[in-house]
Amino acid sequence: MTDRPRTPSQQRQFTITRVLEAPRELVFRAWTEPARMAAWFGPRGCTTPLSTIATDVRPGGTWRATMIRDDNGAEYPTGGFYIEVSEPERLVFTWREPGSGEESVVTVELADLGGRTEMTFHQAGFSSGETRSGVHEGWASSFERLADLFPPETTPRSTP
Repeated sequence: MTDRPRTPSQQRQFTITRVLEAPRELVFRAWTEPARMAAWFGPRGCTTPLSTIATDVRPGGTWRATMIRDDNGAEYPTGGFYIEVSEPERLVFTWREPGSGEESVVTVELADLGGRTEMTFHQAGFSSGETRSGVHEGWASSFERLADLFPPETTPRSTP
């Protein structure tokens, strides 16, 4: 198998797809309600206090959140503007790289799988492959935390 070099446009975007054990309405709220965001937003090893989260979920509305590293208290504020809100299936918003002026566009699409949700996350507009890689790792870890909110059902179902 040959590994082809990525084009610059491929280096400046990525997609992560996860299936979550929750209805898409609940997953949508996890993305838009500050109390729910505080439970998962940010990679493992970070906390995002409810007091740092604000959302105005409408096209043109803003959002903000500050991730705080658990080990040293370093703060990473981020935020942006909502571009598109189509509840409960789609969110498009800008995202500012913590600690820089770099801004990218995030698209979250939620597909109904009959009580479960396929979440397709796409982010584009990075200035470098290195930035893209670091942000990808952060989101992947965050999505592990999000999935932890919706553990698979372990109790057997009884039928009438």
